[in-house]
Amino acid sequence: MSYWTRRFRLALPALFVIVISIGGTLLTMMPAAWIVPQFSKATGGHVNLVDPAGSLWSGSATLMLAAGSDGAGATLLPGRIEWTTAFLPLFTGRVHMTMRQTEAMPDAVIVDATTRGATITAGQIAVPATLLSGLGTPFNTLDFDGSVRLSWTEFRLLNRNAYGQVVVTLDDMASRVSRVKPLGSYRVAMQAQGASATIDLSTSKGPLMLTGNGAISQESTSFQGTATAAPDQRENLAGLLNLLGRHTDPDTVALTFMR
Repeated sequence: MSYWTRRFRLALPALFVIVISIGGTLLTMMPAAWIVPQFSKATGGHVNLVDPAGSLWSGSATLMLAAGSDGAGATLLPGRIEWTTAFLPLFTGRVHMTMRQTEAMPDAVIVDATTRGATITAGQIAVPATLLSGLGTPFNTLDFDGSVRLSWTEFRLLNRNAYGQVVVTLDDMASRVSRVKPLGSYRVAMQAQGASATIDLSTSKGPLMLTGNGAISQESTSFQGTATAAPDQRENLAGLLNLLGRHTDPDTVALTFMR
């Protein structure tokens, strides 16, 4: 055995420790900004994390809704999205992350992901309806006011399939294009069933009654419904109904979306 071979073998344990130490330090200091682009990419620029702080392991950012990648007319949710990522599960090929929103989410949710899929625990978040205007048309045109609560069951993602239910509750909604306040309270339920999902829209109360159902698949999205004005509010709601769809009778318009 040559002199340099013996020297290399003696130095090998020290080199291993140095490499592990440097790698661990880099992982620990990995900036939170590294995780931010993934949210924008996954949602087509509609849901974004901005102003990141901290690291990938313990950090925070602000939630922003936007109509597209240019960020025009975007709106920000007050408070911060905070997260912590467990280090040890990474050695088994898992990402175990705890996330919460400081002002809008009462309980934290846990994201557990592998290369095959991910699971998100049940949770809910409440936001002002004005936040929706950041998504662009038609939300910025109607300029909604009211409260919006998003709740979901345990959600499972497996390859391109999703399983779980998401319910959006809109309470005491109003719009700047209508003198009727409030317009009503509504419930939108989405049930994911693998490669497809169903949508159901219903009205809890109010002079503007919205109903409908639709379907989402990897190939297309469709929705068929109606918007109806209570007889005593027909005149006051006429302008809003004209914006929502095509009249099928004096009090009702068809809500149709296909892509």
